[in-house]
Amino acid sequence: MTIEVVLLVASVVLGIIHIIIVSHLQSGQRGYRWTASSREHSVAPLTGVAGRAERALRNYLETFPFFAAAILVVTATNTHNWLTVWGAHSYFWGRIAYAILYMVDLPLARSLVWNIPTIGILMNVAGLFLK
Repeated sequence: MTIEVVLLVASVVLGIIHIIIVSHLQSGQRGYRWTASSREHSVAPLTGVAGRAERALRNYLETFPFFAAAILVVTATNTHNWLTVWGAHSYFWGRIAYAILYMVDLPLARSLVWNIPTIGILMNVAGLFLK
């Protein structure tokens, strides 16, 4: 198994951890009755760390399919080079840093760090053309 695939699997685990954290923060803010309900009623948006964690999760879910697709193409074409390795690392570690910065409410740093995983995806795509 290549390091790119290992980091893809780690990113899946990271996504699940994101979901668990947001779920617990939602329950803490809205109550466990709401968590167990059918959720058919409108509720106020989450605030504070719960709201920031939910938005970080949403952002993660927007980028993950592109990362997964890039890694699957890299794997299917048996491409493995410095761009794909560094790109996969950039995505995974950048997403962790982004989530932490979002939850602790450092918006400028978070916005700058957002570029790291995005560039990581692009590095994997570019790596396909490096011979």
